[in-house]
Amino acid sequence: MPRFYVSAELHSEQTLQLPDNVVRHLHVLRVRPHEEIVLFNGNGKAYPACLTLLEKRRAEAEILREEPTGNESPLRITLIQAVSGGERMDFTLQKSVELGVAEIRPVLSERCVVRLDGERADKRVARWQEIVIAACEQSGRNVVPQVLPLTSYKEALNRLPEADARLLMSLNNARSLNAVASAPQCITFMVGPEGGWTAAEEQTAFNAGFQSVTLGPRVLRTETASLAAIAAMQTLWGDFV
Repeated sequence: MPRFYVSAELHSEQTLQLPDNVVRHLHVLRVRPHEEIVLFNGNGKAYPACLTLLEKRRAEAEILREEPTGNESPLRITLIQAVSGGERMDFTLQKSVELGVAEIRPVLSERCVVRLDGERADKRVARWQEIVIAACEQSGRNVVPQVLPLTSYKEALNRLPEADARLLMSLNNARSLNAVASAPQCITFMVGPEGGWTAAEEQTAFNAGFQSVTLGPRVLRTETASLAAIAAMQTLWGDFV
């Protein structure tokens, strides 16, 4: 059943006009009037609805019921991801959301190929949030992870969230995941750009309480490292069974 995010209050028996982006998506998916769709607004609930009107530039839906869902992982992962180039960053964000990451904090580290600031940075973050929303629509998540504003590496370390474990993807004095933490419920996980972290950046992270982790003897690309590690964490401590 097609799922669509709307930034509005939702409740049973409500009839609402759908936003333009949803109208366009309905046409792309060839949804027909009177078919059932699912709406969500990020509050953790799903709202099955009947599409009562579909015109070229306008659509309305009547919400049939409210359904609480329990598909969020018990493991809260905050991903601090150094910005990568090309489509790698988009791919990383999309797939990390599918894997259950709770929050994404993009950072600019010393070896980042991409350099963004001001309006360009704001537009890119807005685009990343759209990618996250689309990943929630596809994966069935009804809680939308937030993409925080782009910051420097130093600022990111000064604003770390509370966590049971702080893990850094690195080959420097690294240990396996199951050797660094015992059943954490809240993890801050940091992954570098294409060129990796500098020695100074790694030392700063260690001083902030991060532990170095590895997934084996092979060197992984940044987008592979993020996703493989998140999947491993969900297997060890989350809801992958």
